[in-house]
Amino acid sequence: MRAMLFSAVMLMSLAPAAGGAAEEIPDTIAASGEKLIATAQAIGAQIYECRRDLSGKLVWEFREPIATLVIDGRTVGRHYAGPNWELSDGSSVGGRVAGKAPGASTNDIPLLKLTAVPHLGSGQLNGVTTIQRLNTRGGQAAGGCDKAGALLNVPYTADYAFYKKGQ
Repeated sequence: MRAMLFSAVMLMSLAPAAGGAAEEIPDTIAASGEKLIATAQAIGAQIYECRRDLSGKLVWEFREPIATLVIDGRTVGRHYAGPNWELSDGSSVGGRVAGKAPGASTNDIPLLKLTAVPHLGSGQLNGVTTIQRLNTRGGQAAGGCDKAGALLNVPYTADYAFYKKGQ
């Protein structure tokens, strides 16, 4: 029963999870011909590590996301390094960047289109082919770093839209 209720909540959450108006989706991240199956809001941080670039200068380099996935105010899963998305129904999916577009401001991480890679579990994310990162707010590292190995947590939110082909 709980799994059926969870699936119903996931399927009903097709509007932008952040509650605001959806941004226009750039062609570079569009999921043309695919069916939207769920949208969840990520609330968390983008983690950066202070490392030397090719010229030897210390810079913030993206390390990993750490976020809770929320739908209608309820925690339904998590988003973490890989990148991976895992739901409380036991399903998970990874992604590989296939397209990128700028965020709304220089403080916002880019919008992304990701091609889904191996899935686990038989829940809501089973069969997902494309993931979009939309409506990003925050998450962009700013300023310099002065100690190799130092970490920087930058708060962010984003909507993740999950799609399937031919359904």
